[in-house]
Parts: sequence; C-alpha cells; structure tokens
Amino acid sequence: MPSRKLPETCRRGSLRHASSWLLAACLGSTFTGSASGADSTQVAELADLSLEQLREVVVTTVSRVAERLNKAAASVHVISSDDIRRSGATTLAEALRLSPTLNVARADTNQYAISARGFNNVLANKMLVLIDGRTVYTPLFSGVFWEAQDVDLADVERIEVVTGPSTALWGSNAVNGLIHVVTRSSAGTIGAAGQLIAGNHERGASVRYGRQLGDQASFRIYGKSYDRDGSHRANGSAVNDDANGAQMGFRADWARSGESISLQGDAYRGRVNQAPSPRRIAGANLTVRWERTSANGNAASVQAYVDQTYRNHPGSFRERLTTFDIAAQYSMRPVPNHMLVIGGGLRQGRDRVSTSSQFAFVPASRNLNWGRVFAQDVIDLSPKLALTLSGSVERNPYTGTEVLPSARLAWQLSPDQLLWAAMSRAVRAPSRIDREFFQPAQPPRVVLGGGPDFRSEVSDTIELGYRAQPSRALSYSATLFHHRHRELRSVKTSATGPQFANDIEGSTAGYELWARWRPSASWRLDAGFVGQRVNLKVAPGKTDLGGLPSLGNDPSHYASLRSSLDIGAAWSWDVSLRRVGALPNPVVPAYTAVDSRVGWKVSPRVELSLVVQNLADPGHAEWGPAASRAEFERNVFLMVRWQL
Repeated sequence: MPSRKLPETCRRGSLRHASSWLLAACLGSTFTGSASGADSTQVAELADLSLEQLREVVVTTVSRVAERLNKAAASVHVISSDDIRRSGATTLAEALRLSPTLNVARADTNQYAISARGFNNVLANKMLVLIDGRTVYTPLFSGVFWEAQDVDLADVERIEVVTGPSTALWGSNAVNGLIHVVTRSSAGTIGAAGQLIAGNHERGASVRYGRQLGDQASFRIYGKSYDRDGSHRANGSAVNDDANGAQMGFRADWARSGESISLQGDAYRGRVNQAPSPRRIAGANLTVRWERTSANGNAASVQAYVDQTYRNHPGSFRERLTTFDIAAQYSMRPVPNHMLVIGGGLRQGRDRVSTSSQFAFVPASRNLNWGRVFAQDVIDLSPKLALTLSGSVERNPYTGTEVLPSARLAWQLSPDQLLWAAMSRAVRAPSRIDREFFQPAQPPRVVLGGGPDFRSEVSDTIELGYRAQPSRALSYSATLFHHRHRELRSVKTSATGPQFANDIEGSTAGYELWARWRPSASWRLDAGFVGQRVNLKVAPGKTDLGGLPSLGNDPSHYASLRSSLDIGAAWSWDVSLRRVGALPNPVVPAYTAVDSRVGWKVSPRVELSLVVQNLADPGHAEWGPAASRAEFERNVFLMVRWQL
C-alpha cells in the first residue's frame, strides 16, 4: 500500500475493521511498504521466429520435463527475451505485464499485486514464483516481496506463466498458477554487454561480461543498479516511496554430451523510502544444479540452493530468513507407452523476526521444515490421446501431510490442434501470519491473533482448454476454468479476541483467451482477454468479522493488445495497450494504459530506444484506497543497449 504509516484503523484497534484492514492494510503497509537449464534451441528470439518455428518452442514448467508448447496440456504462456526487450520493461514485475493471463497492479513505486484467477493482493499467496527453480516466496505470508525480486532482464531467456493449479508437481501455494523465470546458460552470453536508462522518473545501469572456458565450460558475471523517484497521490502529495539499489551475480556452466553442471548466485541490497525512516532490503543466494541424460532418454537432475534475505522496516519489524533447499527427480520410460517422472525435495527455513510493540510473531524465531515426494505418469492411450496422472504428498510444519492430485487428458485433434481437460486439488498451506501473527504484540491481544487451528485453504479445479494454429500466420489459445474454494481465511471471535479461521468458501469461474497474428513478416499482433467472476461468501452457520475483503481485489475483466513492427532493418516500433476493469473493494476506477517504444539499431551491436509509458493519460491509479493510493504519471526514458 502507498502509505508508510500504520493505518488509523490499526492504531485504534477497532474490532469492526480488525480483519480486512489489519491484513490488507496493516500488513500491506508494514510488510511491503510501510529449473532446469535451457535447451540450445530455446535461445533464439521468439518474436523473430515464424509461427511454423514456434511449434518447436519448449517449456519445462508444466510437467517438469521438456515438452513442446503446442503439446502442453495446460494454460501456459511464454514471455520471450525479445518480448521483454521490445517492451522496454525495466523490472521483473513490469515484464510480467506481457502475459495476457496475469493481473498485474502497481501499488506504488516498488510494490505490486500480481496474481491470476482472483485473490490479487500485495500479499497475494496463491501464485508460486520461481527463478531458475529457486522458490522466492516468503513463509511470513506465502507470497512475494516484489521489490526484492530482480534479475538482469537481458539474461532472461523466457518466463513461463502457467495459470491453473500446479501443486501436484510443484507443491502447495501454486494454487492459481506458477511463474518460472528461466535465465540463459552462460554459453549464450559470451562477450561484454551493458545498458543505460535515463528518464524523468527512473535511472539505471547494468553491465555483463561472459567468457568461454575451453570447449565445455563458460561463465558470466553481471552488475546492475537502479534509482527510482517516488510516486504521488491524486491530490499531488508525495507518497515518499523513492528507492535505489544494486545487484550483482554470476553463473558458470559446464556441459558435455549428456551431462551438465551449473552454479549461479546473486547478491543485492536496496533502500526504499518510508516513514519514519527508510526500509532496507538485502540478500544473497547460491544455486547448484546437475543434470544427466542417458542414451535411452532417461534423465536425472539434482538441484540445491541456499537463500538468505534480510528486511528492516523501522518501527514495524526486522527479519532474517535463511532457506536451504534440495530437490531431485528422475524421468524414464519403463514401458513404451508410459513416461514416468518421480522426485522429491526437502526445504528448511530459519526465520528470525524482531517486531515492534504494535504486532508480533510468536514465537519470534522459527525453524520451518517442508518435505515432499511427487510422481507423474504420462500414458499414451493412443497416438493422439494422452492421459497424465500427477500427484504429490507434502508435509508442512502446520497441518502435517497434504495430498495434491491432478489428472490431465490431452487430445491431439491434428498436428495444429490440441484439446485438453484437467482436474486438480490444490491447497494453500498455512503461513506464519495464519498461525503466529498477533496484534498488539503483548497480551491482552484484543485486535487480532493467529488461529491456532488454522487449516489449509483448498481449491478443487476443473479446466478445459483448446490451442490451435490454423495457419502459418495465426495461433490462439482458449481456456475455461472453474475453481471451488473451501476453508478460505476468515476472522472469527474468540475468548481472547478476533482470530483467523477457515469460514469462507466460494468459487472463481471464467475464461482466458490469447492470440498471435502475423499480418506480414515484419508485423506481429498479440492480444489477450480474461473474464472472471469471483464469488465468495461466509460458510453456512459461520460468521466473519471482515476477512472477506482482505482475500483479494479483482477486476471482472482485463485485456491487452500489442503491436510489434519492424521498419526496415534498423527501426522498430512497439505499442501496447491494456484495459483493466474497475476493482470493487476498495473501489479503483477502470483504466486504459498505452505504452510505446521506438527502437533504432545504430549499429549491429548498439540499440537506442525511446520508451513512453502511460502515453494516453497523465496518470492513473491501479491499487489501494482513494485517500492514500499512488497515481502513476507519464514516464519517459531513453535506453541504450550495447554488446561487444
């Protein structure tokens, strides 16, 4: 949320507002403002491929093994490296606007609410986010601090966005979908490269150097920095959320026939302005991954990482989180008509939280352990019909064992048409907020407390999808979905005051459409539309003190249209339009935003771009209550990219 002070409803301890604003405002302001390596065929710029060649695009997130996009039985959209370059995006969150199925709302200069199929919030907890197989969610609320997630966008090979449950293979919290950021192998980033950004609201720079080491090894190192101005409210007052930071990292890859090893790591620090004093973020991670494919096609992989993050929100809380994770999987064909994937993993989070007198996590320090095993069998029922049975058994520190099954049926109507259907059971396991958050910090806690019996939120989902490429110039996808939700977070009365409970239920239903059309070899159009209806209510015989509004704030529809035009060999012009419907609670008006980028290849190794965001309006809001929300003004900047 834009405001950096504890909201008035939190300070005065109003019982009526304890649930909705303590979760969506108190936590929003104090917490956030107050896989595998790439196949060489994937390195090509997807926007430069013909639709005929796009049939060969490979994704790995849907089934944890490489498969062609046109055969993936899920609602999956790929954001390519060229899509990112041509959009002019400077942050990972802004790059995610390129997915037609994601709802991306900017709360202030640094914070975003990002989700799909409902439940959007700056504390959104039903989308799992991975960066090269490393989970980046926080166990505080099962969501993502987007201001801390950064990569060198020039090194991103693709972003795979899967909407719909992915818990059967990736574990709890991937209830509404999964976002997987896949970076390039260092073998694809040889030489020196850099980027400079200068504009009226943002400045930044990045540099990268890669080198080949013999025939089998390579490495790269990079560094980047940013400086962002603060946003303003509709009345012109400053939100005071300006920010600056820096990040550096490396990746090394070694590969020979059938085997590869990669080692990569990042370190970052940042400063975000807020009252009473700026908050600080910092972190570092290290990931090692080994993969081997035998001559008969069987494949094994092991990945391990350690990730440490630090956050200091003066006047609110301070956290140190260290995560250790190891996962392994093996894929094979035990018999001709079966493709089997089995695996498992262990994770430990060492979370240390120091809080103020306003609220507390009890206990302040926790060692959290997760473990799971998963399996998938792809059964070829006929040359054109495949049944995929997936499931995982996961153990979490709060509810014990959860069983997460999924079944998918794919019918290849023709080489260019796929009809698929899926049924899944997904859960969002409790986080520290659900069980261990208390307001105020010391007894008597008369405002809100974690529910000692809080259970997992459950979603049973059915999906029906169709993907086709009727001609070399046109491809499209359509998905219908229905989620039935149970045990959603609510707030109930107790002897000690309001507590979190599981007394809300309901459904989310809708459709996702997107298409790509090439009127000519130099012009591409991409369009998307999502219509959805979120219908939530208090379960029969239960009561709720106001938790319903805190579950999310979602539009009934949102749409996007992008035009990518090459003008000769040196010039390119990209225009994107997005239309987002009004948010109901709190009300945020519908808006239309137009962004434009003009690129000029000064030479084969130097490109100059002029980017204008919010071209059609002087400013608009995307999130938050009217009194405090930020309005985003027209943003103009020059970008220079070079490569040696």
